[in-house]
Amino acid sequence: MFNNKTILITGGTGSLGKALTNYFLKNQNVVKKIIIFSRDEQKQFEMAQEFPISKFPQIRFFIGDVRDYERLRRAFKGVDYIIHAAAMKHVPIAEYNPMECIKTNINGAENVINAALETGVTKVVALSTDKAAAPINLYGATKLASDKLFIAANNIKGDNPIVFSVVRYGNVMGSNGSVIPFFIKKREEGVLPITVAEMTRFNISLQGGVDMVLHALETAWGGEIFVPKIPSYKITDIAKAIGPNCEQKIVGIRPGEKIHEEMITSSDSFFTYDLGNYYAIIPQIPKWSIDNFVDTFNAKKVEEGFTYNSGTNHEWVGVEELRTLIVKHVDSKFTF
Repeated sequence: MFNNKTILITGGTGSLGKALTNYFLKNQNVVKKIIIFSRDEQKQFEMAQEFPISKFPQIRFFIGDVRDYERLRRAFKGVDYIIHAAAMKHVPIAEYNPMECIKTNINGAENVINAALETGVTKVVALSTDKAAAPINLYGATKLASDKLFIAANNIKGDNPIVFSVVRYGNVMGSNGSVIPFFIKKREEGVLPITVAEMTRFNISLQGGVDMVLHALETAWGGEIFVPKIPSYKITDIAKAIGPNCEQKIVGIRPGEKIHEEMITSSDSFFTYDLGNYYAIIPQIPKWSIDNFVDTFNAKKVEEGFTYNSGTNHEWVGVEELRTLIVKHVDSKFTF
């Protein structure tokens, strides 16, 4: 499905954007063009060293901000698929600068939708977050609003064949700003700060995030929120895995932080289907037949009241497995 297609990634210099670029250029070299759309020229410069145009002639770098509608509309011309990964995502920074977060995460989402509707784009996949499920912080609230915008975009497209969908997952192992690289750096000090000893998190690799996006591009009918079935870990176990000889110092929960991650709430259960490797929260007013959806994907409705929470998950990774995963997905030279 990627043969001779042009793909644009907003926020493409981030961890997932790089992983997607790597996939499309090294495993799917049939693509016509990959456009990295972001506002940080230094990160684009660094990424261009990793993916030089002399070796990867399909790649293009486009400076721009999702707050700038006209810039998006120009960038989207000739694009087939859009992966919307740009976001302001640091919880404390968003709390301190709320309007900046709203401008990027909500207004930016609206700009992406409108520009895509006007430029012949056929598929848009937007990245969400566990924090959008029953949000308790501004970042989560803006991503919930963003999710709603992308879902509703399928209702206003008219006879435009474009399809909008969303993928939602938790912490990406080793991504910028995540707990694993933070702990790896802090272990040199001999003390690892633990917010709450009971804290749990979902765990997904960068490849798992890439697979989620590809699944949405390949299968979305429009309006679904795709959620992966992934394991959880205890924050104390990740500390033991990285710094077994380090002191674990309880420092208290940060503003806007949850003890457990949640990706499907009990209210979502009325519209959630089990697809095997993934769950799909379908739109409350779908533009397609639910019966056909069920038949096509062998989908099974979850029980009413079902929730998907990192603290009550059925699948867990322990200390030894976490160490194996860190070496595999984060730092192949890391030792314990």
